[in-house]
Amino acid sequence: MADMIRLNKYISASGFCSRRKADEWIGAGLVTINGETADMGRKVSDADEVRINGRLIEPVQQVRIVGFYKPKGYSCTAHRGDESGIYKNFDLEPSLKYIGRLDKDSEGLLLLTNDGALCNEVSKARNQHEKEYIVFVNRDITEEFIKGMSEGVRILDGNKNVWRMTNPCKVTKLSEKSFSIILTQGMNRQIRRMCEHFHYRVTKLKRIRVMNIVLGEKKPGDIWELEPDEILQLKQMLKKEK
Repeated sequence: MADMIRLNKYISASGFCSRRKADEWIGAGLVTINGETADMGRKVSDADEVRINGRLIEPVQQVRIVGFYKPKGYSCTAHRGDESGIYKNFDLEPSLKYIGRLDKDSEGLLLLTNDGALCNEVSKARNQHEKEYIVFVNRDITEEFIKGMSEGVRILDGNKNVWRMTNPCKVTKLSEKSFSIILTQGMNRQIRRMCEHFHYRVTKLKRIRVMNIVLGEKKPGDIWELEPDEILQLKQMLKKEK
């Protein structure tokens, strides 16, 4: 962090506490900058000595997590030969690795990070992190379809070429031809294969949430930096699993 940034953001980025909690410490007069009591709204850099109630806040290499609304028709790949690759078509830094790919025909929230360990922890299937999708299909949805999808479906796992049962999941009908689904695993083209089991064809698939990070009102192609508080909450969720 070479630039001057607000004190509460500096504290939050260190992982000590959330930005809101940092404001409480500052307001209580328990934060010092170079030995002097800090005022709300002050800015600092890595050259400053920041302490909370006497405890030194040490700057760390800032973990970056970028949100990207991947449009349909683009591949999660850095392969130079693939003209549809997201890195080739959008202003995404090659040093940022995507967390949990989206297939070419799907759209929605894709997270990218410079932290390899965090990427692995979020991606691990055994951790059962929630990912939420909105799905449109080619014909009217029945109660039997919703019940069958939510109870688990026997599908071919394309990554391992074996038949597996999907985990029970929460499925909610949204309209005659759309539903939401929350998965805690990530088999290759899982939702599409689940729907095919019941003779439904997916016409649109959009991921709207990964753990605590939501897509919100973002538009296809949007790229944004996650807030320190969002990163802190995500890290706390990962820490509880260890």
